Amino acid sequence: MIDVYGIRNCDTIRKTLNWLTEQDIPHHFHDYRKDGLSERLIDSFMSRFSTDELINRRGTTWRKLPESVRDNLTPATARSLMLANPSLIRRPILSDGNSWLIGFDPDAISRTLNP
Repeated sequence: MIDVYGIRNCDTIRKTLNWLTEQDIPHHFHDYRKDGLSERLIDSFMSRFSTDELINRRGTTWRKLPESVRDNLTPATARSLMLANPSLIRRPILSDGNSWLIGFDPDAISRTLNP
C-alpha cells in the first residue's frame, strides 16, 4: 500500500489520488489538516528530503511569509514553519514504507514504489 501525504483540497493531490485509483494501486491518504501533522512525521520527511525539496515555494503561503523569513530559511525554521503551516509542504509525498517520492510523477511512482 502506498501512503500519500498532503492536503485534500490541493489539485495535485486530487490528481495523484485519482491516478492511483485508476491504476488500481492500493493507497491511504493522510490529510495534514484532518489527520494532523506531528513533529515525528515532519522529522521523517526532513530525514529523507532536503528543505529545498520540501518547501512549496509556488504557493500563496510561501509568498505571504515576510521576505526576511524567506531569505533566511534554515532547516530549524523550515521545520517550525511547516508544522505551523502544512500548506508549505510540497505535495504529494508518497511512500511504500521503503521508498519515498515527492511530487506527482506517474512514471516515478510506477518505477519506485511497490504498492
